[in-house]
Amino acid sequence: MYAQMIKSEATSDDPEKLAAFQARIDAGEKIEPKDWMPEGYRKTLIRQIGQHAHSEIVGQLPEGNWITRAPSLERKAILLAKVQDEAGHGLYLYCAAETLGVSRDEMTEMLLDGRMKYSSIFAYPTLTWADMGAVGWLVDGAAIMNQVPLQRTSFGPYARAMIRICKEESFHQRQGFDIMMKMCSGTPAQKQMAQDALNRFWFPALMMFGPSDAESTHSAQSMAWKIKMNSNDELRQKFVDQTVPQAEYLGLTVPDDTLAWNEEKGGYDFAEPDWDEFFEVLKGNGPCSVDRIATRKKAWDDGQWVREGLMAHAAKKRAAKVAAE
Repeated sequence: MYAQMIKSEATSDDPEKLAAFQARIDAGEKIEPKDWMPEGYRKTLIRQIGQHAHSEIVGQLPEGNWITRAPSLERKAILLAKVQDEAGHGLYLYCAAETLGVSRDEMTEMLLDGRMKYSSIFAYPTLTWADMGAVGWLVDGAAIMNQVPLQRTSFGPYARAMIRICKEESFHQRQGFDIMMKMCSGTPAQKQMAQDALNRFWFPALMMFGPSDAESTHSAQSMAWKIKMNSNDELRQKFVDQTVPQAEYLGLTVPDDTLAWNEEKGGYDFAEPDWDEFFEVLKGNGPCSVDRIATRKKAWDDGQWVREGLMAHAAKKRAAKVAAE
């Protein structure tokens, strides 16, 4: 339904303006907030950037759960810094979305009432310290695979926000891999804990790229507008090809009996995730979906007095300025 709405909005725009807009996209120009854009382009960006921002904020929850239980002071400090980074990423992205005429308050309300989503991966629990390694290695690794091309996306504020985000995410991925290396070089029980984390996060990480191209309702138009730079299947293949050798280096086994190197295509053949599970998680039926939204709603409700105070202060300053003039 949403895809049909965007398509109808795009085709209802002035054909000459649409052609000129597409020509700018094809020429590699950046679209800025005050430039003319099709309504479908604007709404697609709000959906994608909003989901990205929500994922950064909700993604703090499974990691924040381990800050006080990290195995050393150094690990606590590293994880705390990472969680702070994720908060900053969310703010960069909310600011980018606000240039499209939607406020972060509206986007948060849309998340809480189900009109916006966050990445399905964060609806899964982090059960052990090894999960912090798997999240950094696999989840942030998949995020980087998705996000590096977005530095070239057609919408200027989004592309510029991604530059710093990608630099910081690369550290997060290395931090996760470092945890996995330490676990795998430790006791047999620690290595088994790392293997268990890989077993649980492998297929949810593959789901992060979205459904296969044939089933995606947004990919074709998003790629034509250069909101997305690569297809879901391309990115998933690249992630598998990069990650499998890393798992072998760690001495871990990817939980996929069908995994095999395909010489002809120069990449691995691998099993598809359970897409029925993916869509159920998106509907809010993931293992931690209810808890994640409840936590975000509590934070939103608890912060109401702060927002009201800030708005009252801003109104008072505006009134004083008008009186002085």
